[in-house]
Amino acid sequence: MTSTLTTGALTPRRLYRILAVAETVTWTMLILGMVGKYVLELGDWPVRVGGMTHGIVFVAYAFTAGLVGVNQRWTPVQVVGAVATAVVPYATIPFDHSLERRGMLDGPWRREKTDDPRDGTWVNRLLRAFLAHPVLLAVGMVVAVAVVVSVLLALGPPTEWGS
Repeated sequence: MTSTLTTGALTPRRLYRILAVAETVTWTMLILGMVGKYVLELGDWPVRVGGMTHGIVFVAYAFTAGLVGVNQRWTPVQVVGAVATAVVPYATIPFDHSLERRGMLDGPWRREKTDDPRDGTWVNRLLRAFLAHPVLLAVGMVVAVAVVVSVLLALGPPTEWGS
């Protein structure tokens, strides 16, 4: 059985786009949850549902931006910029379009070492190792997202971190 990652159906462009759109959808859920709580006085549950969904997708988007960014040879500043767009409501889709226009999402997953000197770095070796085992990569990303979200839940709302 081959995975969609190894067959090329889930290209870096497609994976990034899926998460960029999901991030926008969950922003809408969170905003609607706040309207439900504060305008319609439905209680906390709309914000809890929208906030939890948004938080999980935000972390997944951040990991995806890192993975795709390394694969596409973005600079660290570009990867951080991609993650930062998720903090601003609806910014991931215009950023995705900007990446598309500049050709920064073109190309397949980099499973093979090339003559490029950057391929010798530990980050690029790790990328190729994970891409060689896409099920392990997927499980690892799910576990990493779960750990980060759990830690953030334990820390409480961001508004209370400095308290």
